[in-house]
Amino acid sequence: MEVKKSTLYFGLIILVLIVGGIFFLRGGSSVTGNVVAQEGGALQEETQKVVLSTKNYNYYPSEIKVKVNQPVSITLDEKVQGCLRSFTIKDLGVSKYARTPQETIDFTPTKKGTFTFACSMGMGYGKLIVE
Repeated sequence: MEVKKSTLYFGLIILVLIVGGIFFLRGGSSVTGNVVAQEGGALQEETQKVVLSTKNYNYYPSEIKVKVNQPVSITLDEKVQGCLRSFTIKDLGVSKYARTPQETIDFTPTKKGTFTFACSMGMGYGKLIVE
């Protein structure tokens, strides 16, 4: 029995989608580096809250300004879909897959500068300016 090429290609595409879906759903639900410790339930300094959305298949706003040594809490709203939910700031050691708009990405920038944030695939990106 001979298998048609189109059937074989279709099967391979389905397999890749399933493996990719498992990778995304199981992957990075942890935040690494510069995590805000909330022991005792109170932060000594006020948390800087940022809500990101999407516009033209990219993060919006694509530029965020925050203060150094002050906790930051980023929320990805309901418009953020796909790989854009896997948020990273490599130079600050921040990486988290926020499955829902209720999940936050919490960290404290400890150095001034301009840092690139992006999705895990690099398709969506922006700048975090720490002053």
